[in-house]
Amino acid sequence: MAENGLITVESRFGVSETVDRLAEAVKRAGLLVFARIDHAAGARDVGASLRPTELLIFGNPRGGTPLMQDKQLAGIDLPVKALAWEDEDSKVWLSYNDANWIAERHGLGDASHAAVAAIAAGMERVIAAAAGLEQS
Repeated sequence: MAENGLITVESRFGVSETVDRLAEAVKRAGLLVFARIDHAAGARDVGASLRPTELLIFGNPRGGTPLMQDKQLAGIDLPVKALAWEDEDSKVWLSYNDANWIAERHGLGDASHAAVAAIAAGMERVIAAAAGLEQS
């Protein structure tokens, strides 16, 4: 499912396990995990409720720098991130920005084409691993 530049896939796991699996897949791919944010915990801290929702921010300067060298403002969308969230039917989803949408949003050109393609392919791999969609 892709909408407004977002790609969303269903996960076979709970939110926390999905993000744990994503963090492991990211590290195996040689990427860095910069932050993990538990939005539901933040909501609880202010006396509000929110279904399980966690964000993982990750990447590698080798991947993102070419995008910013092409158009520096692309840095607003980097490093990449993925949001695991539980809907009202208790289904768990993993959503992330389509690298091609980021390229279009910032008018990226040939200078960063290979990096955009690599980010798109890499995201597809780590998201599939996290959601339990890997091909056997």
